[in-house]
Amino acid sequence: MSRILVVEDELHLAEGLRFNLEAEGYQVEVVETGEAALERLLPGPARFDVVVLDIMLPGKDGFTVMRELRQAGQFIPTLMLTARGHAADILQGFEAGADDYLTKPFELAILIARIRGLLRRRAWMTAAIPAPAPPIEPDDTFTFGDKSVHFDLLELHVRDQVFPLTLMEANLLHFLIQREGKPVPRKSMLEGVWGLHEDTDTRAIDNFIVRLRRYIETDPTKPRHLLTVRGVGYRFVAAPAGQQ
Repeated sequence: MSRILVVEDELHLAEGLRFNLEAEGYQVEVVETGEAALERLLPGPARFDVVVLDIMLPGKDGFTVMRELRQAGQFIPTLMLTARGHAADILQGFEAGADDYLTKPFELAILIARIRGLLRRRAWMTAAIPAPAPPIEPDDTFTFGDKSVHFDLLELHVRDQVFPLTLMEANLLHFLIQREGKPVPRKSMLEGVWGLHEDTDTRAIDNFIVRLRRYIETDPTKPRHLLTVRGVGYRFVAAPAGQQ
């Protein structure tokens, strides 16, 4: 039986989620604050398979909880709930490390479908078995130089180091690799990776690029693979000039 932690301070919503998720066969625990969530998830998140995390919480908000989990090396699949539908807020959630989001009010069927998708991801990572995760294809591994990206495992291998990737980091890297050598506008990344079409400060994407450069580049201040295209966006280069 899959175990879900619901972090929600609106009692009627929290209990409604508990009732409906338990009716679907899940084991559910509810906490009301970010601090309580961290107590349950650190240092042993293995007791849960998915977290449903509200952003607006008393004390530590959902963004803070998400960042602290990821900084502690905990990559339990997390769905953020937000009353904020602005693209910048959604990007902030993904930047903090969330795997998916839903804007309130939402349909229960959609929430359950999103949770099932995250549980499938949990199963792939636990069993290391490739499975479909749009837009990433199963068995999709890309190698460039001494680096390889295992999209099915959400891992970047650089020589003897392994860097876990969030689903959004992997999707962004996959999006750029598919367009290898071509300038990719920030707006295209916003629409193609996050599915956001409204106007927003697309430079929020820059933070994702900075993080990917830390993994990929020998010197992140002088990138050779993830290049900035001034006034446009970014370009991925698998084999920079002079590199075998």
